[in-house]
Amino acid sequence: MKVKYSYYIHKKKITREYTYIPTRYIIAGAITVLEILAILAIMVVLCIKVPLFYTAAMITQAVCIVRIIASDDNPDYKVPWLLFVTVLPVVGFMLYFMFYSRKLKPKFVKRLNELKENSYTKDDAEEFAQLKEKSHTAYRHAKMLCSISESHLFTDTKQEYFPSGASMFEKMAADLKNARHFIFLEFFIIEEGKFWNTILDILKQKVSEGVDVRVVYDDIGCMKTLPGNYAKTLKSHGIQAVPFSRLRGHADNEFNNRNHRKILVIDGRIGYTGGVNLADEYIGETIRFGHWKDTGLRLEGNAVHELTKLFLIDYGINVKSFILPCLPLYPDTDTKADGFIVPFGDGPNPIFTRRVGKSVIQNMLYSAKDYVWMTTPYLIIDNDLCTDIENTAMRGVDVKIIVPHIPDKKIVFGMTKSYYKRLIDAGVEIYEYEPGFIHAKSYLCDDDIAMTGTINLDYRSLVHHFENGVWMYGCSCIPDLKADILDTLDKSVRVTPDMMKTNLLQRFIRSVVRIFAPLL
Repeated sequence: MKVKYSYYIHKKKITREYTYIPTRYIIAGAITVLEILAILAIMVVLCIKVPLFYTAAMITQAVCIVRIIASDDNPDYKVPWLLFVTVLPVVGFMLYFMFYSRKLKPKFVKRLNELKENSYTKDDAEEFAQLKEKSHTAYRHAKMLCSISESHLFTDTKQEYFPSGASMFEKMAADLKNARHFIFLEFFIIEEGKFWNTILDILKQKVSEGVDVRVVYDDIGCMKTLPGNYAKTLKSHGIQAVPFSRLRGHADNEFNNRNHRKILVIDGRIGYTGGVNLADEYIGETIRFGHWKDTGLRLEGNAVHELTKLFLIDYGINVKSFILPCLPLYPDTDTKADGFIVPFGDGPNPIFTRRVGKSVIQNMLYSAKDYVWMTTPYLIIDNDLCTDIENTAMRGVDVKIIVPHIPDKKIVFGMTKSYYKRLIDAGVEIYEYEPGFIHAKSYLCDDDIAMTGTINLDYRSLVHHFENGVWMYGCSCIPDLKADILDTLDKSVRVTPDMMKTNLLQRFIRSVVRIFAPLL
């Protein structure tokens, strides 16, 4: 199905045509719905026709309720599932079996473990000893982060902070042109336009020069921006490409656990991450929801090894067979730079047994003495994190959160607003970025600890998605991040009680949606 739409570039009207929902996605969605309905229909018929089966179903329902209550999952996640199972007999517990937890096939687990074992190794003892001398607080942050994310602490990596997608684009293109061995590129969204077409032209040229080029993009993230068979198009150019978790119409979490990571690795020495996707609104070439504010980070040095590892795992688990390329994947560099860095990945259970990004944010809140500033496109958090933010503000720490003023999703923005009163009553200052939509994910604590990457303050990002981030202490780019947040605050409007007024219907809808927010 083709759709035409228009936008403006420097006051010039541009008309484009793109595939809105490719047939493959429609078929996958239809198969999933039919599979769910068929399973539920069979269960209902058996319960009606076979009395003993109905008795067994009721026992199973009771077991499910006990299992949910006794689980270690967040209570916010348990509540909607308890509603499903108790209010919808038979149907509820069947949905529970299909969607509650992510099931990993033995082949998947084996491949995942092999990829981890064949990545780089590092002894962090010296770096941790240095960090402990400088700051016990930062040492504890890094120690826990490396433990739960299976990452490492680095001291030998330069950083460059980008306050916009446009500034990151220019540097990224220049670095790509200098690639000699390999280019690994992984993004949630890729959309044809100036940004991606410029990058693609460079990738084609690099392939002709013998550079190994590999691309991973999320299959659902690019559903509206790329043809369903786009991987074949890239392969025709010599680029090894694969969609992450290709939709096949299974009644499980394939629609939920998406890859929200943004990673670019060049020769194992230079890496990029941040909130920027490869689409034109991120560099200001198209206007969507006002000014699109985003940020990025460039790393140069040994910390890039972790980005390489994350990419190879994501690429390796999505291809039928995979052999590590005979390339200098983890080269040692002689880079000298200030600060300590932990690049890390995050993702759903059971791949990551703890919520990594959430833990990083909580540690900042627990240890903050003067301030914690955050920017996020969405603010839909569980009670634990909400309470941590409140407690931090109530003990006198300056807590500021910047969210969009012009939303990209009205229902989601309504949910974001539903947290305003509770947080503001506790002393949290909430700002809306008045020029438009802020997509940046930045977290700054007391001038010396920061985190940036792909992690938003919402359930989808903190619980369901595959994400990545970079934790930093004492790094030279932190003052640049702080200056950018201050500049963003100057362009934002502080939320006041008058701005929080809602009618009865809005409050009811937000209350209902918030119940099921952990599942969305």
